[in-house]
Amino acid sequence: MLRPFRFGVASVETASGSAWTEFARRAEALGYATLLVPDHYLNPLTPVPALMAAAAVTTTLRVGCTVFANDFRHPALLAKEAAAIDLLSDGRFEFGLGAGWLKDEYDCVGIPFDPPGVRVARMEEGLQVIKGLWGEEPVTFAGAYYTISGLEGTPKPVQQPHPPIYVGGGGKRLLSLAAREADIVGFVSRARPEGGIDWTEGTEEALARKVGWVRAAAGDRFAQLELALLFQGSAVTDRPHAAAADLAPEFGLTPEQVLASSEFAFGSVDQIVEQLVALRERHGISYLTVVQPQMEAFAPVVARLGGR
Repeated sequence: MLRPFRFGVASVETASGSAWTEFARRAEALGYATLLVPDHYLNPLTPVPALMAAAAVTTTLRVGCTVFANDFRHPALLAKEAAAIDLLSDGRFEFGLGAGWLKDEYDCVGIPFDPPGVRVARMEEGLQVIKGLWGEEPVTFAGAYYTISGLEGTPKPVQQPHPPIYVGGGGKRLLSLAAREADIVGFVSRARPEGGIDWTEGTEEALARKVGWVRAAAGDRFAQLELALLFQGSAVTDRPHAAAADLAPEFGLTPEQVLASSEFAFGSVDQIVEQLVALRERHGISYLTVVQPQMEAFAPVVARLGGR
C-alpha cells in the first residue's frame, strides 16, 4: 500500500527572529508537514534553537533536523536535546542522525575526518546510546567509541517509544543501517570518501539500487518505513532546461543530468506532480523536501498531493 505524500521545507538561514517565525507560520499555512534545519558548522543557523522557535509559533507543523551530525555532539547530550525538543513541541519532533560527510567543516573545527566505515560505525553506536536513553531504564553501554555507565536519560520524549528517526545516505552500509533502525529512510547521492557528494549518483538506476538495499536489509519491516528525498533544487517553470542550466554548474552536472536526476524537480506543476507520482509508484518515495527559496513556488504541488 502506498503512503500518502507529505512535504517538508528546509532552511539554513534567516534575516531575523521575526522573519524566521513568519517563515514557520507560512510553511504551516501552505500545507508543508515539516520544517527542517540541517546541522552544519558552515551554516548560519544551528538546529536546536531554530526548531524550538518554529515550534513555538505553530500548532501542527512538525520540526526536524536532517540530519544531526553524530560527530558534533556526544550522543548522551544529543539524546537529551532531542527529547527536550520533542517535549517542548508537544511531540512534533522528527530526529535525524547522520555520519557526517562535509570534510571542510571537520577541518575548520579540528575534528578528525575518519574513514567512512569508522564514521558509520561510530554513528551506529551513537544511535544505540540515544535510543537507550529515550527508554525507561538507566543505560550502561560499552562500545568501541562510547561508554555509558548507569545514565538515566532525561527528559523522556513525548512520542513513544521515541520520535520518528530519520537516517539518510547513499552507500549500502549506511542505508542498510537505516533500514534496520530508522522509521524514515532518506536517499541522497553517495558521499565521496575524501568528503563531498558525487551528484552524478542521482540517476533512476542508482535510486532503484538503493531502495533495493533498504528492502533487503529491512526484511519484514520494509512496509513500515517512510522513504524520503530532499530536492537539491526545484523550479515550477515552463522552461525547465533553462532552469536546470542555471543550477547545473553548482553541482558539477550538465543540464541533462539535472533533469534526469531524482534529486531535482523542474517543470510545470502538472509535470512535477507526474514526476512525484511516478517516484512513489516505482520506488515508494512519499516524503519530499524542498529548500526555503522554492517554498512558495512549490506550494501548488503540495496543495495537489499533500496527504493524498
